[in-house]
This record gives sequence, C-alpha cells and structure tokens, in this order.
Amino acid sequence: MVKVPFFDWAGLYNERAADFSRIMTDTLSRGGFILQKDVEEFEQNLARYVGAKYAVGVSDGTNAILLGLRASGIKQGDEIILAGHSFVAAAQSIHFAGATPVPVELDEHDWLVSPEAIETAITDRTRAIMPVHVNGRVCRMDAILEIARRHELEVFEDSAQAMGAKFDGQGAGTMGRWGTYSFYPSKTLGCFGDAGGFVTNDPDIYERVRAMRNHGANKAKSIPVDVDVWGTNARLDNVHAAILNYKLGYYDETIARRREIAQRYHDALKNVEGARLPPPPDADNRYFDIYQNYEFCHPKRDALRAHLAERNIGTIIQWGGFGIHELNNLGMGRDLPRTDRFFRESLLLPLNHILTDEQVGHVVASLAEFFGGRR
Repeated sequence: MVKVPFFDWAGLYNERAADFSRIMTDTLSRGGFILQKDVEEFEQNLARYVGAKYAVGVSDGTNAILLGLRASGIKQGDEIILAGHSFVAAAQSIHFAGATPVPVELDEHDWLVSPEAIETAITDRTRAIMPVHVNGRVCRMDAILEIARRHELEVFEDSAQAMGAKFDGQGAGTMGRWGTYSFYPSKTLGCFGDAGGFVTNDPDIYERVRAMRNHGANKAKSIPVDVDVWGTNARLDNVHAAILNYKLGYYDETIARRREIAQRYHDALKNVEGARLPPPPDADNRYFDIYQNYEFCHPKRDALRAHLAERNIGTIIQWGGFGIHELNNLGMGRDLPRTDRFFRESLLLPLNHILTDEQVGHVVASLAEFFGGRR
C-alpha cells in the first residue's frame, strides 16, 4: 500500500540532496558561519520577493515577532488583539514584550481572525492588531487596516505560515508596520533547522531590529562594545541563509505544486455532506493562497482520521486541537464558541510540494472510500 506520511522529513533533504550538500560544503569550507554574505544576499532576495523595502534574517519566527514588538515600543499594560486560532508563539512574544495578548473569534468563511471580533475587543489599552495569516492565506487586511486607522492602532503581521501569499496584490507581511516569517523545516520555504525573517518598510524599525538581533550592534559595529539599544542573540545562521537563498530560486514552483494539490483535495471534498472547506485556489482574485496546510472540517473528523491511518496516510490536528484562548494557565481563557467548534472538527491532510501524484491520488481515493463515493 502507498504510504503518505504527513510530512516526509528525510525527503526534505533528499529532494535535492546533491545541491544541498554542495551549498553546505561551500559555505562551511570558507568559514561562512555567522552573518556573512549569505545572510545579506538572502535578506535582499527576501525583501525583493515579498515586496518590502527591508528584510532582516533572524534565528526563528518567534524571535522575529518579539524583536519587532520591542523595536516598536510595546510596553507593559498594552494589549494586542489576535485570533484564538493561532499558534502560541505569537502570544508568547506579546507576553515577553510586556504586553497582553487578547484572543478573539475566527471568521467561519476562511477561519482567520474576524475583523468584526477585533473591533468589539478594542479597549483604551489596545495598542495593536496582530493578524495571524494561518495555512497560507492572508487575513481580510482591508477591513483590519481600516479598523486600525479609525482607532489609531498599529498592525503587526504574523506571516509564519504565509510567505508568498497575497491580498490585493500585496505580499503577506508587507501591509502592516512590519511582518514576520518562519522558515522552520516544514514551512513552505523551510531550511534544515530554526530560522525566521522580519520585513518592514520603516527604516527606523529596520535599523533597530537589525541591531537587536546581534546584541544591539548597529551596521558600523560588528563587535557590540558600545551599543545603543538592548539586544539579544537572534541571528540567522549563515548556512541556513545559504539553503534558503537557493530554495527561494524555485519557491514559485513549490507554491504552484501546493496549489495544485489543494485543488485536488477541494474537488474530492466539495460535495461531501457536512464538510467545511477552505476556499480553493482562484476562488477570489483578491487572494493568492500558498496552502501551507490544507485544513478542513467535518463532524466525523476522528473516524476519518482513523480510516486514513489504516491506509498509511498521516494527518494532524493542528496545535493539538485547541486555540490559544483555551490556555487558561497563561491567563488567556476566553469564550470563543466558533473557534471551539472549528477545533472539534478540523483536520490537516498531507500537503507539501514533494508529494507524488501517486500519493495524492491515494489520499483522494481514501477520502472517497470513507465518504462512500459521494463526491
């Protein structure tokens, strides 16, 4: 029987093993370890690709958010609104910047943050909105930016799962004051360890984040003897930058393959009774989705998952099946019934660019088998 792991970790390297080995050997053999030309080249190419003026390579997506918040002057007592349907990393960064994360409901159309829920959560302590672009789709940024404008709030984009996605032709991460990306191995653009990116059009924010990721050293100070800002060690490793730079060269092909697979899943499920699906590719020309994940909902989720497992198909319930609004021990407990229903029914199918047509066909056939051929 065909095996379809949710993610083939070894396949991530074996996809182009000879090229990856050559790049790593070249980088390491010339002593390219920390903040050398590979990082600078990747930063330039990343900014160009997403449509931002500036990019900073950092150690991971979580620190990218934290540095952005600190560089923006977020302080104790500030509140930042984000979706309950998001990973805890964004909330953690808000917390460690001294502010309070405020989770709100999702929009049932695409399961991203609801602009209407954002507006009702604004208080006199609200400082910013953090749209989290989940699963490779951009939030309703026109409505979010309008809310922010009316209430004089900042917008910071967590685009960890959406590098390359667009809304109205603008790249995820480039519409607010700044945006961040994760290059964790399983991301659409992933390296072989932890890595992240920060982008902005604000030169002051750029300079602060660039210094803060390296103990506060500015451009003129490679050794931070006399620093102007409190920083930390959040540098992007040079060898990861070299790999990411190479992968960026065929990233459009990666996205195209993901969109093709997402369309096949949509066609297999669109007539299934009770299924709630993400918007398919090209359903709305305002959106360009990259499908970091294919997440859909069905009341028989658990039975379906068992059925797929019997057929050697791996699935995941994202973030363990709960949102950040359920983390009561962290003080974020809130009543978000739409988000709760979503997590009771949601499931991630295998979706990455190294899946073969045979593997995708096996997933599609197994879905049809479970749902009795009603497609």
